[in-house]
Amino acid sequence: MEKIMAEEETNHTLLNALALALVEYPRASLQELACAVGVSKATLYRFCRTRENLIERLIQRSIESYQEAIRDANLDTAEPREGIRKLLENYYANKELTIFIMQFWQPALTENCACVETQGILDKFFLRGQQEGCFRIDISAVAMTECCHGLFSALIDAELRGRVPRIKVIDIIETMLLEGVCTQSYKTP
Repeated sequence: MEKIMAEEETNHTLLNALALALVEYPRASLQELACAVGVSKATLYRFCRTRENLIERLIQRSIESYQEAIRDANLDTAEPREGIRKLLENYYANKELTIFIMQFWQPALTENCACVETQGILDKFFLRGQQEGCFRIDISAVAMTECCHGLFSALIDAELRGRVPRIKVIDIIETMLLEGVCTQSYKTP
């Protein structure tokens, strides 16, 4: 069992590295991608036989990672502020996949049952937070879900480009989601 878990972790690490390599070198061959992530072409070939197969595998892993991040945040029972923090930390653990999916997104993925189901979980989480008085009610729960995704994607991209420090990404997203951009003295009572 431990060997299987270690192999799965190694595969996830390799997939994350390949996701980032594909973003940095979008036209790279398998040989160039293998070189970029520090494995032999034979190793990469055993992992994925074609570039198209690699992209499909990365898209699938991105969806799985998204599902895992939401599931592991326990959004159905977590206190809203704690749920947001855990969700962001879980997303951040596989940020390379977010960067990859931003570049390789296909509209048909939106209709993927897993994506629709996990978005529904987030919608319910934000609605529960509204009902408990933790989140504002003048913005729909669905809009909050979209804002969460949008902020995360934008800040991960900004980090990649060196515009936002890595150690601040989660804090910035959390603050923007929970407090907005206005200072307390500027907000109307």
